[in-house]
Amino acid sequence: MKSTNGPRLVRVLLLLALSGMAWAVQAQAYPVKPVRMIVPFAPGGNTDIIARIVAPEMAKALGQQIIIDNRGGAGSMLGTDAAAKSPPDGYTLLMVSAAHVINPAMVKKLPFDPVSSFAAISMVADVPSALVVHPSLPVRNVKDLINLARANPGKLNYASAGRGSIGHLSAELLGSMAGIKMTHIPYKGAGPAVVDTMAGHVELLISSMPAVIGFARSGKLRMIAQGGEKRSTAAPDVPTMIEAGVPGFVVSAGFGLFAPAGTPRPVIDRVLAALKSALSDSAVRKNLSDQGAEPVGGTPEAYAAFTRSEIDKWIKVARTAGIQPE
Repeated sequence: MKSTNGPRLVRVLLLLALSGMAWAVQAQAYPVKPVRMIVPFAPGGNTDIIARIVAPEMAKALGQQIIIDNRGGAGSMLGTDAAAKSPPDGYTLLMVSAAHVINPAMVKKLPFDPVSSFAAISMVADVPSALVVHPSLPVRNVKDLINLARANPGKLNYASAGRGSIGHLSAELLGSMAGIKMTHIPYKGAGPAVVDTMAGHVELLISSMPAVIGFARSGKLRMIAQGGEKRSTAAPDVPTMIEAGVPGFVVSAGFGLFAPAGTPRPVIDRVLAALKSALSDSAVRKNLSDQGAEPVGGTPEAYAAFTRSEIDKWIKVARTAGIQPE
């Protein structure tokens, strides 16, 4: 009996080849219509600001408009889920913040997988955290703060933008690394947390640099350290936490760009080239630097590895602090 496996295999291979050719043609033509960039937060926050800084120059490089679609809610999960469920054709992009890598430590059941539901494109900008204290607190550096906290366990209060925010987990990370105990005072957003710290209702907070750098420059807060691997150009005189005596303490908000999983690599590369073109623009770089953000524009592989390592880090921090996902 004559086998039909051979002709069938040829047909399958031919279909796969034609499919690949179709994707290649589509990628060469991409984009042929406006691109949507989902920002999973309300307008005006750091993620929205960074998206709106880079999007116009990316649009020039792509030859199509980029429309910012603010989908705030549920700690960025609503907008992120919408992106995960969008067609993988390059016409939906997602700009994320540190919430993307922190949520797995805080939420028991996410409606998407923060790694496998997405195709990494690149980190866009790295925004270091900043450790600030009220000017009346008798500390000038991190060593002073640690000594004061050790002498008064649980008596120093730190503010945060809420449970599970980067400020919350950063302070818990500092506590575990330095062997100190401070009391968490959660607020409903970074704004109220900063305001109450300036008012002296709480002694300190760790926040993304853009939220506090202006108040530090005006003397309403004292910035004693920053959490990046190296000093930020926005605060060159402020030491990093590593320089201040806490080895291995690196906390920054990596703002990055994803597409839905399955987006063809040629399309990813096209978007990446547009992003790199935007980040090479002097006005874009200055606008980011003014926000305390360092332009990055790395590879998809590097951003995917960063995402996985940050998720693992924050899960470990939360467990060490006794914080259970809800």
